[in-house]
Amino acid sequence: MAVLAALTAALLPPVAGTASAATARGGSNGLSKPVYSYDRAVRESVWVDTGVDGDGDGRTDRVAADIIRPREAAEQGRRVPVIMDASPYYSCCGRGNESQKKTYDAQGAPVQFPLYYDNYFVPRGYAVVLVDLAGTNRSDGCVDIGGRSDVQSAKAVVDWLNGRARGYRTRGGQDAAEASWTTGAVGMIGKSYDGTVANGVAATGVEGLKTIVPIGAISSWYDYYFAKGAALYDGGPDGLADRVEGPEARGRCQAVQRALAEGAPRNGDRTPLWDARDYAPDAKNVRASVFVVHGMQDLNVRTKHFGQWWDALADEGVERKIWLSQTGHVDPFDFRRAAWVPTLHRWFDHYLLGYDNGVDREPMADVERAPDQWSTDRVWPPSGTRTTALRPAAGPVAGVGTLGLAPAPRGTTAEFTDDPGLNEHDWATRVDEATPGKAGFTTPPLTRDLRLAGSSRVELTVTPSTASAHLSAVLVDLGPATIRDYAATGEGVRTLADRDCWGSGTPGDTGCFKRTEADRQEVGHTVFSRGWADLGHYADPAPARPITPGKPYTITLDLAATDHVVPVGHRLALIVAGTDAGLIEPASTTPRVTMDLRGTTARLPLVGGYAAFARATAGDHRATERPPAPAGTPRQGIRPPATLDHLPTGTR
Repeated sequence: MAVLAALTAALLPPVAGTASAATARGGSNGLSKPVYSYDRAVRESVWVDTGVDGDGDGRTDRVAADIIRPREAAEQGRRVPVIMDASPYYSCCGRGNESQKKTYDAQGAPVQFPLYYDNYFVPRGYAVVLVDLAGTNRSDGCVDIGGRSDVQSAKAVVDWLNGRARGYRTRGGQDAAEASWTTGAVGMIGKSYDGTVANGVAATGVEGLKTIVPIGAISSWYDYYFAKGAALYDGGPDGLADRVEGPEARGRCQAVQRALAEGAPRNGDRTPLWDARDYAPDAKNVRASVFVVHGMQDLNVRTKHFGQWWDALADEGVERKIWLSQTGHVDPFDFRRAAWVPTLHRWFDHYLLGYDNGVDREPMADVERAPDQWSTDRVWPPSGTRTTALRPAAGPVAGVGTLGLAPAPRGTTAEFTDDPGLNEHDWATRVDEATPGKAGFTTPPLTRDLRLAGSSRVELTVTPSTASAHLSAVLVDLGPATIRDYAATGEGVRTLADRDCWGSGTPGDTGCFKRTEADRQEVGHTVFSRGWADLGHYADPAPARPITPGKPYTITLDLAATDHVVPVGHRLALIVAGTDAGLIEPASTTPRVTMDLRGTTARLPLVGGYAAFARATAGDHRATERPPAPAGTPRQGIRPPATLDHLPTGTR
């Protein structure tokens, strides 16, 4: 038995420490091994005191943390790091493609831990901790949609894991629980709301949080519900809170829901409530590395969220990595499973166990170019990316404009009338026709590929005919392509009947999941970036101002971050219109809008900048015009060392 114990101890993963020691314990390829039993794992629940009295009952709230950890590690005196997913959805809505919920035995002990994190990582020497946000499932308090209570729900657990907060064996008792079994190294992961909480906790700078993996996550809750004053089709934060809270919480949290409704008026004004739920300004506090994953066609948590978060992290020199898919609001486990799990494994091994496995020296970005076809970049946006000013102009055919480098002559205009029944695909389908509902501008067919990588903006000078107006601007790749069908139910993936297994399992938590495949669609055009605004918010972030019909206004629309290649032979189009049906709510009127083309500029992040556009449009006389003054260079990356998923009153 002594020989067996010595052999077992030699195989056990190490406590996080120096890279060389970790590599020596991790095997020749620097990977943790599945040496622990899953069926014998410790399964327990702890209630952590958040220090916040969110429901106003005179007692600080406790949040439930369900824990699964390797029993043998505890028996050998080895401490383990933690993978944490803090979510409001474990009871109401479920997690993952199969909407898995937590389950418990007759004594209240946890049985099913949703998703694969426990099945795969517990045998490899990790604990997995799934936290019920305040006001959900078995936790006290109230949901406050990205505010102090939400963030503190998870931060308090990180503090408890590092000996700085109090935990208890029961929800209302005083039997203390200590986290003596962990190293205190925590990695937070999650899709949608869960990833949003990870962003918020990282922005506090809490000690012990070593890495976060936000998937399709929000960086600013204002930008989830509004686009520069234009209301998006997602209801309000009070409705989402009501959806995810349990019946008991709904009764005690009415005051919190009223505060959410009153603090977030649907007029689109940015209020103090939204400022408190914007994490990007606090990127300076982030100590953790960040592995961002986002679908470039995510129309739920739109890509502006990852773009502004990524830029803020870059400014602070945060270690980071990014995967961008062609899907909508989809987890990488469902769009690139065979590559995702090993990559995540190495990421956590490096940042939580200290293994020197090279994941921090690999290319920063993986980008999906076509279904299941990926490219990589050493940094993102790629070196040589420059913000380049493109200008719309009148074309040889009335009502069909051009897009190039030279500004339009003074006095040149274009017009459209808002039609709330039309959307971006209606506009793109008829971009070469003079139609009343949009103003379209296109390049000639490209002679070289043209790549855009990063965030764009469109500066418009417009004159409305009525006292209100909503505006949309979209970038379109005009040409045939095979894409993931992001508008279908699966948002780019199709769920199959058979399953594959990731890690170990038990009858109550098998670790086996339905396989998926790409859901492909043949298209004649691809809308790849979008932005919207309410004209009354032209002075953003100031409150909306009255609009005078017949008076010109200048406003900037922020277009969602992306990485897209417009291939040779295709054309790049900019379309400006009113309401984008299904994506923003219409204004109170349907104005006729006159665009001053001389006062309109699209500033796009082109790889190769002005010169790349000139080469790609060679043969077009506009490419020979003298370039405008440099518009600046986007931030360059450094080498790294959801439910918000389809709810009727919000999203998972």
